Order: sequence, then C-alpha cells, then structure tokens
Amino acid sequence: MEKVDKLAPLGFGFMRLPLRDADDPTSIDIGKCCELVDIFMDAGFTYFDSARGYHGCKSEWALRKALVERYPRESFTIATKLPAWLAKNAEEARSMFDTSLAECGVDYFDYYLLHNLGESLTPPFEEYGLWEFCAEKKAEGKIKRFGFSIHDNAEELEKVLDAHPEVDFVQLQVNYVDWESDIIQSRKCYEVCLERGLPVVVMEPVKGGTLVKLPDPVADILRTAEPGAPLASWALRFAGSLPGVIAVLSGMNTPEMVAENAAIMRDGVPLAAGEYEVIEAAREALAALPGVPCTDCRYCMKGCPEGVHINTIMQSLNIYDQMGDAYRAQENYNWNTGAGKASACIQCGACESVCPQHIAIVSELERAAELFE
Repeated sequence: MEKVDKLAPLGFGFMRLPLRDADDPTSIDIGKCCELVDIFMDAGFTYFDSARGYHGCKSEWALRKALVERYPRESFTIATKLPAWLAKNAEEARSMFDTSLAECGVDYFDYYLLHNLGESLTPPFEEYGLWEFCAEKKAEGKIKRFGFSIHDNAEELEKVLDAHPEVDFVQLQVNYVDWESDIIQSRKCYEVCLERGLPVVVMEPVKGGTLVKLPDPVADILRTAEPGAPLASWALRFAGSLPGVIAVLSGMNTPEMVAENAAIMRDGVPLAAGEYEVIEAAREALAALPGVPCTDCRYCMKGCPEGVHINTIMQSLNIYDQMGDAYRAQENYNWNTGAGKASACIQCGACESVCPQHIAIVSELERAAELFE
C-alpha cells in the first residue's frame, strides 16, 4: 500500500450532537452546536456529514442553524443521505431529497449518499428507482458527488458496485479493531474500493467512541508506546493514514472532543511501520478478551424462521463484554438489527445445529434481549 504525506481531513458527523434532554434525540442544543462548529471551522476543517434520519430527522435542521445560516456557502462542504428503508413507497423516498435541501437550507449537496445499503436493505433503493433519481439530480447540478454508505461485508459491497459502478465515492466503517473483523471486514471493503479507484469516506474510525474507552490491558499497550497521546489519536491516525480517504468522520459533542480531534488530524502525521505493530498488538489483546466466538459465517441466519439478525446481536454482545461500552453496544443493536431483534427468537434451535463455533446462540439471544430490549 502506498504511503501518504499527510492525514486525511477530519469530517464532522452530525449524529451524536449535544442534547437539552438526554432522552429526546430531537432536543438538539443549537447553542452548543454553534460552539462546536466554530471550533471545527476555526481549525481549518469544512466537511459536515448528516442524514435525513439522524436525531429523529432533526440533524439537517441543526446543520442549517449552526452552520449554513452562519457561514458563507463556499466555505463548507455538506454531505447528507437518503434512507429508502424509512419510506413507504418511491414517492415518499424521492421527496426526502427536497426535504433535505430545505432542512439544510442549501441549493445543492456537495456529497449525497444512498444511506446504509447491504443485504435486505439494498432492494428498496432499486425498487424506488433511487439510483436513476440521484443521477438526474446530479445532472441538474443539485448533487456534486454521488455515493452510498454501507455497513456490510466485502461481498455485498462488490454486488452493489457491480450493479452501480457510476458512483463517485463510498462511505465505509473503518477502524483498527474492525480492520480484520470477519463481520465488518473493514480492510476487505476498503481494498474493494481501492482496486476500483473509488475514494472512501471513513465512518466510525473511533467505533462510536469505543476506542477511547478501551479496557486497561489494551489501552496500556498504546499508552506505553506513546505516553501522553490521547487514545483517539491512534484510531483517527489509523484511518487518516489510508490512501484514497477523503474524510474521516467523527460524531463529536463537546468542545474538548472537537478541539482534540481537530488537533490530531491537523497536526498529526501518518502512522509509521512501528506504530502499526503497536496497533496490531492492541488488537490482539482485545481479541483475547472473553467474548462470543462468532465469525460471522451467517450459517445460523439462513435457517432462522424469524429472520433474527444473529450476527449483529453477537457483535453487540462483544462490544458490551469486551469493550465494556454499554452505550455503543446498544447503539449498534438499535441501528443494525431492524426487525430481527433477539426477542423474536422462538428457540427452535435451528441456528445452533449449524453453528461451526458451537455457540449457545439461544442463550446468548436471551441475554441480548435482557440487555438491549
């Protein structure tokens, strides 16, 4: 892999914003958002990432209030996304585009994405004609660059790209923990894009904050290698050191977090060979911690009569068990299980009979239902 001379720029993910009421995702504190945006812009960064569905459909509105109404349009870059799976039909799905323009208060999007493709989530984008619809909007100048985000494996990514090679970029989940993961397959997905010459926007470089809350045996490896360096530095620089990455997104919600991340990406340098070895040691230490030995083969899911998203549920349990990160485990569960929640299990045992790892899946699903539902 070729080396880069400097880190990719930091992007501001508008999905974990400060709230006035912690139990109400729509209660965004605009005053605090303005402060965060100012710190980010003052540091020289300009990429903002939103989506129609973030914060109960209020993220784009917050972006308008905190950014668009306060800065010249040419001074920033906006990306947002269309979630077909939130729509009941093609008309409703397509209407989201104009709604997003109005909510953001702009005439065009610098980057526009079809949101969260993969397996059962992909068909609605085809059925509603959204690829063709976005091509039309791009021809009209309302979209400058068109792409999609995906939370799935390399095989599913290749299927989408084989069907739609016209995209300008892809947004992927990339971080050093998921780099060799059998489930997320960060490296394999990244290499698919690299081979096709497609730029990548990185999401979840700090795995929803998990990589700054590592268990001590893992964190100590990083702290010993570079005393005083924030744990976020290892995660952000890992993603920012990859060739072909055009932005590294971070969902930030405090002034300290924005300032620290901005300093890392503005002043930091790409990882050296010895630092990759340190990260590998940390990854191995993390993998050695007790957890569910799921390899994401998905044999269990093929015969599940209720369509339970067993692999995602096992991943959420591992985030909870290995990372000790209840918030991120819950977020992963809520976001990625859809209708296939653990409580849908009827305990038929079909999954356990085909599991190569001999996991007590039914018991783990019961535990997940208690933890996350």
